[in-house]
Amino acid sequence: MHGAAQTCGTIHPVTATPTRQPDPALADPAAVRLARAAAQEEAGAERVGDHVGTVAEDPVSATHLFEADHAGYQGWNWAVTVAFAGPGTPLSVSEVVLLPGDDALVAPEWVPWHERVRAGDLGVGDLLPTPEDDPRLAPGYVGSDDPAVEEVALEVGLGRVRVLSREGVLDAAQRWHGGDFGPRSEMARSAPAHCGTCGFYTRIAGSLGAAFGVCANEMTPADGQVVHVEYGCGAHSEVEVEGGPLVPVAEVVYDDAVLDVEANVESGK
Repeated sequence: MHGAAQTCGTIHPVTATPTRQPDPALADPAAVRLARAAAQEEAGAERVGDHVGTVAEDPVSATHLFEADHAGYQGWNWAVTVAFAGPGTPLSVSEVVLLPGDDALVAPEWVPWHERVRAGDLGVGDLLPTPEDDPRLAPGYVGSDDPAVEEVALEVGLGRVRVLSREGVLDAAQRWHGGDFGPRSEMARSAPAHCGTCGFYTRIAGSLGAAFGVCANEMTPADGQVVHVEYGCGAHSEVEVEGGPLVPVAEVVYDDAVLDVEANVESGK
């Protein structure tokens, strides 16, 4: 089979280091010349570069690798698989393809279309429907495992069509815990106290309120954001700054305002 390999999807680079030695007939100069001729025929006007290695495929076949000088395929190799049926039989070419080398530029790993949208991609006017089987949501008539949600649902009849499932609650909690306003952020580690003791901390309703609230201090970067109870910043409501001079003054070691005068009694007088 002849033809260039497809360039989309996940392609694992090949290496010219063989795991076993090929049959001598598959690695001698005649086999290299045959493989080069096949690669050149496939490359057309493009130049086939140096022979960079031989990889044994099995006892009767081996693949010869040549540098490819093909536009857009930097670091790729022409890979020509040569087969040998035994003594007295000619070598034959089984396959000619382009394969990426260790330093080749390859396409990124394929991501299905429905998984390509990431957090922050949604713009003004964009619509992003949730899948019918989204594990983060549960039907509204099913217990949401959140007393506050269930109370609202009873007040208005059935409530919302879907509510957060237990998995959705745990997923949000884990994401917020590890985010910029979680307990392990740089700001929290240098804060004098936690949000849980701050007057600007407003606890959210439901089961998430056990660990999360909203910051209501406009002077902080977390204003209006969901923060962890153990998050903190320098604008804590109870923070105090000690008064006194900005530049520390050393204790007086010598008072030159008071002089002690002693009479100098000369000896012999």
